[in-house]
Amino acid sequence: MESIIQSLFTPIGNDGMVGIYLILNGLKVTLMVTLLATILGSLLGVATTLMKQSGKWYLSWPANFYVSVIRGTPVVVQLVILYFIVLASLDVDKITAAVIAFGLNSGAYISEIIRAGIDAVDKGQAEAARSLGLSHNQTMKLVILPQAIKNILPALGNEFIVLLKETAVIGFIGGVDLMRAGEIIRSRTFEDTVPLFTCALIYLMLTYIFTFMLSKFEKRLKQSD
Repeated sequence: MESIIQSLFTPIGNDGMVGIYLILNGLKVTLMVTLLATILGSLLGVATTLMKQSGKWYLSWPANFYVSVIRGTPVVVQLVILYFIVLASLDVDKITAAVIAFGLNSGAYISEIIRAGIDAVDKGQAEAARSLGLSHNQTMKLVILPQAIKNILPALGNEFIVLLKETAVIGFIGGVDLMRAGEIIRSRTFEDTVPLFTCALIYLMLTYIFTFMLSKFEKRLKQSD
């Protein structure tokens, strides 16, 4: 136990930063990137779904292309390309680049989740709305999407948890997230077990907490139904 404590509190570098500070700071970065990327991904997912459902080829084709490219390439490749190539000339910081990359990735998957939710809504709902004089866009925004989103909230929660774990690759562009903090401690203290298992335990605890909250929320939705 003493060696575990010492490995976490061993000074890192010349400025006296310690392992526990790196872990906490990395955790903050991980949660911040996950939250902001989820918000961005949700907005992109809704917009992409509306474009695909518009029936206009100049809207549906770019949306389908975006979803196909994002779902067909690894998130770490997207992150590296975005930071080192696409945003290289804009001097964007690593955290912002990570938020954009994970937001773009999440948006494609959320779009498919929303599409599945829309397909699950009874087609009679859309027909009834159109018979009342609502346009296609009004029908989607006022009738179909509210019902679809309620049905897909559990899947959106799962996407948040998946995104939380995917952020462990931020270190590929030099960002100090939770996993990267563990790697820094490991390289400076020459202790492998404690830093890596500490990161794994934190990820496990976060996943368990969010899964528990999600299950409680699902139960409340069922009760309201």
